[in-house]
Amino acid sequence: MESSLSLSFDSDEQSSDNYEEKAFDAFMCPLTRQVMWDPVTIESGQTFEREAIIKWFKECRENGRNPTCPLTQIALKSTELTPCIALRKAIEEWRKRREERELEKAQVHLTLVSSEQNAVAALRHVITICQRNEASKDLVRNQGLIPMIVDMLRSSNRQVRLKALEALRVIAEENDDNKETVSEGDTIRTIIKFLSNEYFQERALAVTLLYELSTLEPLCEKIGAVYGAILILVGMASSKAENIVAVEKAESTLKNLEKCEANIKPMAENGRLMPLLKKLLEGTPEVQLSMIECLSELVLANDAKATVASKVGPILINIMQTGTLQAREATLKALKEISSNEASSKTLIEAGIFPPLINDLFSVGVYKFPMRLKELSASILANLVNSDAQLETIAFEHNGRMVTLLSEDVVHSLLHLISNTGPAIECRLLQVLVGMTNSAASAKEVVAAVRSSGAIISLIQFIEAVHRDIRVAALKLLGNISSYMGPDLSDALGGSIGHLSSLMRVISDTNIITEEQTAAVKLLADLPEREPGLTRQLFDLGAFRTLAIKLSEIKHGVILSNRHVTIFQEGIARILCRITYGISEPDYLNFAMQYDLGTVFLDLLQTTGQDNLQIVSATVLENLSQESKNLTRVPELPPVKCCQIFSKPAPVKGLCRVHHGFCSMKETFCLLQGRAVERLIACLDHQNEKVVEASLGALCTLLSDGVDIIEGVFALYDAEGIRPILDVLVENRSREVRQKAVWAVERILRIDDIAREVSSDQSIGSALVEAFRTGDYKTRQIAERALKHVDKLPSFSSAYHQIQRA
Repeated sequence: MESSLSLSFDSDEQSSDNYEEKAFDAFMCPLTRQVMWDPVTIESGQTFEREAIIKWFKECRENGRNPTCPLTQIALKSTELTPCIALRKAIEEWRKRREERELEKAQVHLTLVSSEQNAVAALRHVITICQRNEASKDLVRNQGLIPMIVDMLRSSNRQVRLKALEALRVIAEENDDNKETVSEGDTIRTIIKFLSNEYFQERALAVTLLYELSTLEPLCEKIGAVYGAILILVGMASSKAENIVAVEKAESTLKNLEKCEANIKPMAENGRLMPLLKKLLEGTPEVQLSMIECLSELVLANDAKATVASKVGPILINIMQTGTLQAREATLKALKEISSNEASSKTLIEAGIFPPLINDLFSVGVYKFPMRLKELSASILANLVNSDAQLETIAFEHNGRMVTLLSEDVVHSLLHLISNTGPAIECRLLQVLVGMTNSAASAKEVVAAVRSSGAIISLIQFIEAVHRDIRVAALKLLGNISSYMGPDLSDALGGSIGHLSSLMRVISDTNIITEEQTAAVKLLADLPEREPGLTRQLFDLGAFRTLAIKLSEIKHGVILSNRHVTIFQEGIARILCRITYGISEPDYLNFAMQYDLGTVFLDLLQTTGQDNLQIVSATVLENLSQESKNLTRVPELPPVKCCQIFSKPAPVKGLCRVHHGFCSMKETFCLLQGRAVERLIACLDHQNEKVVEASLGALCTLLSDGVDIIEGVFALYDAEGIRPILDVLVENRSREVRQKAVWAVERILRIDDIAREVSSDQSIGSALVEAFRTGDYKTRQIAERALKHVDKLPSFSSAYHQIQRA
């Protein structure tokens, strides 16, 4: 059984039972009865503790009497104090001998095998000794106790660990030699491990100890070099759940670590950017270069990019213009990362980044910028133009005159550079043009420059490039300008079967939808849909067959869904829609029947949340339904015999009431037989007017010339579609929707019963009057007929009209 540690931890130094050398009487102050620290002699020859005798003299004066000697009570003429140097040295030597013996006794129990009671008592006694004076801390170090206390950090007992952390903090406090001793070996790593401890007391004591060590500048690098140390401290300093003292100490420790340049980069990597930015702003050119190189290697969060741009954006732009080639390269690398965020891009644009970027890109001759740096400049420019900035309003000086990025000569220079550089810069500059054409306002300016430079052919060549990123950028660019250059693109693409073949190879390449496939589909979908020559080329290439299969594979899950699937599916639908504009062509017609396009697009019509897909689907159904009257198979009646002249022929079963023949969705695209009417009617309540317009257009095919209009009206009535169509008219939507609604309502009102019922509805009459008053000539004529159906206008006889014409 381990013997108990017999040490006194109180301040009564007269207790000498535990020590071999008792305090001499001369060491004791008569007033405090304690061993003196600063003995002084007064006029009477008596010796006291300095603070105690000063207090005595003060009390004498406060009581209205002259100072006296506390022992002899003799009045003193003088209160002068004479230091007893010899006695003080003797006391110090006694104390040192006493503390050495105390520490020797404590040392016995500073082991991992000691009991909790003895270990904690020993550590507590070391703390008490160290708190007496600085010499005691040196004594603890000289007697080799620090490594023993460090070992106690590995104790399995939490109380022992807590007391060891406290002891090390007291030992290191304001003692640089002790700090260095504490930090020897793996101690700092051990202390940092405590920062992740589940017990907050250990975390708080550990970070307090770490703070003490960090006050010694040579140790800052050692602390920062421990893997994860800075990240843990940053997390603790920003924690909302941590003890407030621990948070403050963590923050103070980080401020100390900032003094070491080696810690700046790991701090920045862990979100603490201000030390780096401060040195970048205030440092020498050499320090600035070092900080920029650190910055160029960081991957920043978006809020950090915005912070960096606002704090050091101007100085980085200045270095781009005036720095050495090494500094400019590091700066461009940093700006490439910083500019990849919309907010930071706008900040850099406001700080004037465009002029140096453009000058670097277009530099030639002796001032020519190295290609690797031009690539960085192009990457930054690509980031900037994709920031949603109003490029047409941002003017800057270039070659002695004010221009914008959309100025014709700037765009011409970009186009020229694209055709005369390597793949890396080609890709970045294509991305620049993609960003410049993302908005309608800037796209028109770029398109004008593309036209005037005749660059469309060279741009199309890039869809055949070896590098995938170049192909993707080229496809996106051509897709962006197709709305303005549709015929030109159609001619250029159609003039080379090779280009169309390349696009189809991309689209059919894999069952995983890629960005390149989506861009290729979107480009083809954006080309003029009624261009018959391009449609024929696509058909001859088997493009429609490939796309129909792709659409089916998406439906059945063969092609896995990802972030591109919506645009990809809409694009395929729009390309397939092309063939329905020429559905009277026999091979197009056979294709539509073979792949049952009517049913395919009827299913797509029900895809909620994809308005464009619903618009295309309704448009396809309208185009197909227009052909139903020509495709329906009218039964041949048997020849009438003499005996059957006066008898009624037997009715033929299974005939379509609207087309008076045998119909189906697959073979004749009949909306009625395909049960599409109800689904189209449901779309009339859509918030998107384009969906309403397309769906109404498809329904109108049941009321068109060449079909049984009366039966078409009754088909809509049976499907509860009359009221929704009337509501579309009343809601006074866009001009295009109103024209279709007026046309449909006029045909519906040809049924007298419906006309009589509607005539009492004031809102419908008002809508027809408004169409009659404000519509174009054709709409006014149709509205006039509709108003006559509901007796809102008189119906004059033909004789009257002849008189009027005469």
